[in-house]
Amino acid sequence: MKSSLHWVARAAWLAPLLLVGLSIHQAKVTYDLHATKVGGVDATAEVLEMKKGNRSDVTYDYASLRVTLPDGATMTRERLSLPHGLVPPLLERETLQVRVQRGASIPIVITEKIGPTPVVDTQMRIAGINGLMSFLAALLFGGGVWFWNRSLRRDGDPADRGLTEPDPDHPARQVVR
Repeated sequence: MKSSLHWVARAAWLAPLLLVGLSIHQAKVTYDLHATKVGGVDATAEVLEMKKGNRSDVTYDYASLRVTLPDGATMTRERLSLPHGLVPPLLERETLQVRVQRGASIPIVITEKIGPTPVVDTQMRIAGINGLMSFLAALLFGGGVWFWNRSLRRDGDPADRGLTEPDPDHPARQVVR
């Protein structure tokens, strides 16, 4: 009969799997941002709303945009999430340069430059780094779970292989004078 520790050790595999899933998601976000940047058409977006939170630890900042496409059609994107550090330079702007690709997973990306770098490039870099960090965390955590499961399989539960009597030579039993 397996102890509950064995079941916990097996369930611990869910954490690296979750981190791999997060890594795959961030890779897809990076790819989708790049696909819209490369395959989209240039347009100018009217800023309907720009929200900047006062707390950097709650980073839900966003822009709501209305884009008039070259063919005259209009697209509206409500609450386009933006990293907290990118919002302050964009606050006072009434229009932004964007690229639009209809039917894409991410149909609108902001190509307005902050300094020398477009916003979308910064977003791609952030998503790529997040994906890399979660993948490395999955490898490290997965390695730890693998070693833990291997130890349990080879040596059994540490609580079951304890000492039957106290060790008289243990340093805690020594009297200091």
